[in-house]
Amino acid sequence: MVKPVIVIGAGICGISTAIWLQRSNFEVVLLDKAEPGMGASYGNAGLLAQWAIVPVNEPSLWKQIPRYLIDPMSPLFLKWSYLPKLTPWLIKFLQNANRSGSNRTIEALIPLLTDSVEQHKSLTEGTAAANWIADSKFSYAYRSLEDFHKDSFGWECKKKVGMVPEIFTGNLVQDVEPICGSFIDCLAVISGQGHIVNPQGYIRELMKVFSQNGGKFINAKVEDFGFQNEKISTVHTDNGQFECDRAIITAGIWSKELMLKLGLNIPLEAERGYHVVYKNASILPRNPMMMTIGKFGVTPMGSDLRCAGTVELGGIKLGPSKAPIKLLRRRVAEAFPKMSYDKTEEWFGFRPTVPDSLPLIGQLKESGVYTAFGHQHIGMTSGPKTGRLIADIINQRSPNIDISVYDPNRYNL
Repeated sequence: MVKPVIVIGAGICGISTAIWLQRSNFEVVLLDKAEPGMGASYGNAGLLAQWAIVPVNEPSLWKQIPRYLIDPMSPLFLKWSYLPKLTPWLIKFLQNANRSGSNRTIEALIPLLTDSVEQHKSLTEGTAAANWIADSKFSYAYRSLEDFHKDSFGWECKKKVGMVPEIFTGNLVQDVEPICGSFIDCLAVISGQGHIVNPQGYIRELMKVFSQNGGKFINAKVEDFGFQNEKISTVHTDNGQFECDRAIITAGIWSKELMLKLGLNIPLEAERGYHVVYKNASILPRNPMMMTIGKFGVTPMGSDLRCAGTVELGGIKLGPSKAPIKLLRRRVAEAFPKMSYDKTEEWFGFRPTVPDSLPLIGQLKESGVYTAFGHQHIGMTSGPKTGRLIADIINQRSPNIDISVYDPNRYNL
């Protein structure tokens, strides 16, 4: 009897993996303890961030940390009570904040990200889910041309992969993006990008595709794993026991506790992210934007404007903070003074991040357990390609990129 493949976690990485496995004629059971797509896959900015090849821990981070920690309007926040627990991870994270560490991460992110729009279209080809993908340009919004030049490290990296921006300053900013006020005096615009017009709607449509292809979704919390001869044999949940010879852990930040059940302590921390949605906004940007002064994305979604981003380090047990939302609201008011709206909605959630800012994609030794988590800010962007890579590995097809840099066994397993 052929056993199904169990995919644990129904965010963008999990559902993408499930669909790609179905296309290789595998029976797939998808498990999640919550509603599909309601974690980081719900709260993100919807950006297909092909440009996000430069990690947070890039070389200039050391110079910026003192200012970040004392400036209440910086895009980096810290729950100080969590610092003792965070310190070992933070040390490893900062050890990568140098040119060699950043260059290694960048080289690994390039093949994972730079064809993301194409990967999403390939995943959804011939389905209604394709309607949720929009082609667009992408603008980096700066207070001045001088601030743009200060970003030279990132732009030099993007230039290497063909992303050369068109620069607009002064009154030309408002010609390109009428929503912007005088606070924004420089736009760096790159073409050939894309975004998701509603992340929740997109995941729900992908779930329909999965179900229509014979997939089975079960609302269940994984409690343990069973092995025979060091190979996965069962997944134990609060909603039954499932036999398998392959299981894929793609549960975002919750993957850490699942790995602990396997006896593996992965240095996975939560970059706590926030968003504010401005409902029925009177004016919207023509294309998604990155507000560099606050490090958050701005994306039109129907008649609404979603502003999502910032980084707060504080684990998953402490409640949300007021400061990141205050930052988002202040910077939006400064940048878009002409915008009015009916009301706002707020959200906060967890981005799973390891110290080298690279996801864990691959098989744990020869156990039949595979991982697809740890995507930090790029989960929505890289979910379809991650799913395709996992399907390739299981099918013993050689991926057309070097996947050794994502090997989960790099953490001394």
